Amino acid sequence: HVDLAILGGLEVACNGDLANWTVPGKMITGMGGAMDLVAGARRVVVLQSHAAKDGKSKLVSTLTLPPTALGCVARVITELGVFDVGGDHFRCVERAPGIDDAQIARSTGAPVRF
Repeated sequence: HVDLAILGGLEVACNGDLANWTVPGKMITGMGGAMDLVAGARRVVVLQSHAAKDGKSKLVSTLTLPPTALGCVARVITELGVFDVGGDHFRCVERAPGIDDAQIARSTGAPVRF
C-alpha cells in the first residue's frame, strides 16, 4: 500500500469525496489510475485551483461532477490556502500570504472554519 497519494482534483467535497477524472460533455481519454491510487493510499492530498475558470468553487458541500472515490481526501491545497476535510465543512489550516478569512469564505462552496 501507499502511505501518501498526492494528485490533482476537479472538485472536492467537505466530506472527502473526490472528482478528478471527467467533466460531463468534455472529451476524455480515460480514467487513468486515480481510483487505484486513492483506494490503496492511507492518506490522500489533492492539489487544485480553488475555483474553476467560470469562478465556481471547486471546494464544495456535495460533488456536482462524477465521483472518483468517496470519503478519501484528507487535505486540499489551493492557491488560497490549505484545507482539511471536516465532514460538513472545510477547516482552514493555513492561509496563503495576503489572503483573509472573508476571501476564502466567499470563494468556497461549503462552510469553512478557521
